[in-house]
Amino acid sequence: MTTPEIAGWRERVDIPEWGLRRVRAKLDTGARTSAIDVAQFEMIDDEHVRFEIVYRVSPERKTRWVEAKCHRVTNIKPSHGQPAERVICHTRIRIGDFEYDAEIGLVCRKGMLCRMLIGRSALAGRLLVDSSRKYVITKKKPKTTPKDQP
Repeated sequence: MTTPEIAGWRERVDIPEWGLRRVRAKLDTGARTSAIDVAQFEMIDDEHVRFEIVYRVSPERKTRWVEAKCHRVTNIKPSHGQPAERVICHTRIRIGDFEYDAEIGLVCRKGMLCRMLIGRSALAGRLLVDSSRKYVITKKKPKTTPKDQP
């Protein structure tokens, strides 16, 4: 078994199958299941779901509609304590050079700092989280500044 890589508590995540790149994610060892921010979703049939992912809110809100196979529906007890039914999809995620399958719950994360949460089931054996650091594996994009005028 190889030693897990060190990651920061916040990293950028790609979900190639859903056409998403550099989604800001919180790596949360206190959460079992991963989750992504969705504004709305609808079951197409017993096995498929269509949902609107909110992958950015600032400086402008950006969303993408995705259709995926519903892996399962489960009851989750979120941090606020009220049990909720959640649709879980299965897809590949990429954090830096690490790419692997993960289960992702569809949930409204409105008001949260990160559009996505990576739970301990997706981290187990792959990444160790250093809670004092951010963007260790996926360097934060440098802010662009306008060129000086002559």
